[in-house]
Amino acid sequence: MSVRRKFLVVADDTAEFQTALRFACRRARSTGGYVALLRVIQPAVFEHWSGVREEIARQQRQEAEAALQQSAEFVQTETGLPPEFLIHEADSPRAALRKVLTEDPDIKIVVLAAATGRGGPGPLVGAIAKDGVRFGDRKVPITIVPGDLTDAEIADLA
Repeated sequence: MSVRRKFLVVADDTAEFQTALRFACRRARSTGGYVALLRVIQPAVFEHWSGVREEIARQQRQEAEAALQQSAEFVQTETGLPPEFLIHEADSPRAALRKVLTEDPDIKIVVLAAATGRGGPGPLVGAIAKDGVRFGDRKVPITIVPGDLTDAEIADLA
């Protein structure tokens, strides 16, 4: 029994996310895999009233689901399969990534796109470049693509 290769993309609000998503979809389609989208939400910190904290957390989850849903149609069209949604509460995308990769052995590749502006490649790509790619006991390949790849370049590479 073979397990389909799962390509994980961190779904955030950056411009380069769309490039990573397009690349992951192309690779998933060409290799018979599928795409998982990770959306990270910050923990709701409101210590005085738990009801308020719970409402903030509920709203954050709804917003995360809506954001992922916007990408789902594109993924379905590009790969023929619906994406898997992963919504995790964490202090940082790196912490959420570590948790997800530790818990899900079916994730075979993480796809990220580097920012192209003067601010550097982006905080997650920068952290991985600095700290390495080990996530708990797992070593997972990470594909970092330039954030400004065109559709034609993605088609050529993927």
